[in-house]
Amino acid sequence: MDRIALAVLVGGTAWLSLKLGKGAADELAAVWISSGILTGWLLARETRIWPVYLGVGIVADLAGQRLAGVPLGQAGFLVTCHLIEVLAVAWPVRRVVPNIGDPQRWLTLGGVATASTLAGCALSGVLAAWMSGLAGGIDFPRAFLGWYAAHVVGMVIFATATLVIHVEGWSAVAPRGKGRSFTISMALIVAVGLLVFSVPYPVLFLTYPPLLLGAFRHRFPGVAVGVVLLAVIGGVFTAAGKGPLWVLGDLGNAGRIALLQLYLAGGCLITIPVVLGMAERDKLTSKVRENEHRYRLLADHSGDLVVRLRPDGERVYVSPAAEEILGWKPAEMLGQRWSLVHQEDQPRQRAAMAEVLASGTRQTLRYRVRHREGHYLWMEVVMRPIPKEDDPTENDLILSGRDISKRVAAEEALEASQRELERLSRVDALTGVPNRRQLEERLSLALLRIARSGEAIALMYLDIDHFKQINDTHGHAVGDRVIREFARRLLASVRATDLVVRLGGDEFVILLDQIDDPEMARIVARKILAGMREPMELDGLTLQITTSIGVAFAHEVKAQDDLLVAADDALYEAKESGRNQYRLGILGETTLRPR
Repeated sequence: MDRIALAVLVGGTAWLSLKLGKGAADELAAVWISSGILTGWLLARETRIWPVYLGVGIVADLAGQRLAGVPLGQAGFLVTCHLIEVLAVAWPVRRVVPNIGDPQRWLTLGGVATASTLAGCALSGVLAAWMSGLAGGIDFPRAFLGWYAAHVVGMVIFATATLVIHVEGWSAVAPRGKGRSFTISMALIVAVGLLVFSVPYPVLFLTYPPLLLGAFRHRFPGVAVGVVLLAVIGGVFTAAGKGPLWVLGDLGNAGRIALLQLYLAGGCLITIPVVLGMAERDKLTSKVRENEHRYRLLADHSGDLVVRLRPDGERVYVSPAAEEILGWKPAEMLGQRWSLVHQEDQPRQRAAMAEVLASGTRQTLRYRVRHREGHYLWMEVVMRPIPKEDDPTENDLILSGRDISKRVAAEEALEASQRELERLSRVDALTGVPNRRQLEERLSLALLRIARSGEAIALMYLDIDHFKQINDTHGHAVGDRVIREFARRLLASVRATDLVVRLGGDEFVILLDQIDDPEMARIVARKILAGMREPMELDGLTLQITTSIGVAFAHEVKAQDDLLVAADDALYEAKESGRNQYRLGILGETTLRPR
């Protein structure tokens, strides 16, 4: 039965398109419908039975064209073009999205279908335009554009409509209870379309508002049927020499058909994005409703605490779960208002109650409730209005709550852990001083500040002289204690606003911000050298530690690397000069100055 239906639809729409186009070949049709129907038919069925339906479609297409007066040879060639177009669209879609009913693949389906439609119609259009040039002397660009516009519009509308009807049934076109509304919407489109195409005035735009109304009310079926109705009305009136398209002068039949195609394409461009957006909204709304239904089902059959409140907070019903969760018997909680809610949380609960009663929408909030033993529990409560038993015109409040004290404790522990991890990611674990990450942040801010204020900046590179010998001689445990003591003495030698950073190993950096001249950096360097002169006492082991310091000073720095390289060069010079000393390099000058 479905093969007969396919044959009638393909053959009938082929004949109708040609007759409305008033031409001998379908490149003059405003919209080519049959290829879209056949494509949607194939995608709704298994690939293994496609040959049967392709055969039915080919025979029906050929018959429809012959009835419309197309010569046999030309009709056969056009049927071949249609077959290539259908396969070029359907085959990639089936290969990439085997299950077209999977909502998770609809975005991919839309992309593949769009690309294959544009490519398939272009391929068939090239062949048909070439044939038109040979048979009727029609120039290639005009024939190709006429074909391409008609077939793209037809494929977009009718392949999708056919597929939707096959997957969801005729209820997708006129859902139960909306048949009358759908009929009225389409009748409005027809009425406005008849009015527009019966007068010789350029008022084609007047059909778009009712088409948009059909899209809003009935989604894609409203667009598909509406565009078809406008195509039929426009084709009939234009073929009869009436309507706005005849006001534009002697464009010829092909020119008017091209304008009609642009008009129909404009309707698609206006309405299809609206339909897609509303479909996405409907999908999200349905998901929200489903989640709400699941929540209600769980709440009704769980051990959650349920309380009914008057607008003033008086409890008029408390579920038996109160004793298990809070230790209070339900009778002990009745008649009370705010006595169990933590004092700090009462204003927030009062405000939420007032908002729920005013708006009629539910709210979820957290607050603390006193247990019978005296401690407080964190409760997560869903609050919504419910009609009063004695006066349905007014509302009480129904609360469904559960103990989330463990969850809150876990969240607080997680937040504390995250804060600690953030701190550790910015601090050297051995010495407790900042690490390279803080240096990069502070140095970036300092460079921005000196660029605005004209102040100066100094950066020191330091390391412990002969530190490898200490590790090799006394072991890494002693080396770690030396590094910790070294960091402590550095902190004691600088201002609280200066930044001491351990880069790794025995390498340190000191950032001196908001200074005026190089002498301030020299003072700090001398203080550090002096601070290292006192021997380190480490559990009976006495070590004399020295350090080498490279200092870079600048009033203006183009890039961080310039300052870092200058400090590193100064450190190298200090080591080459015998260690236990510092060298100062001023950006913009080439000399390193010992002190």
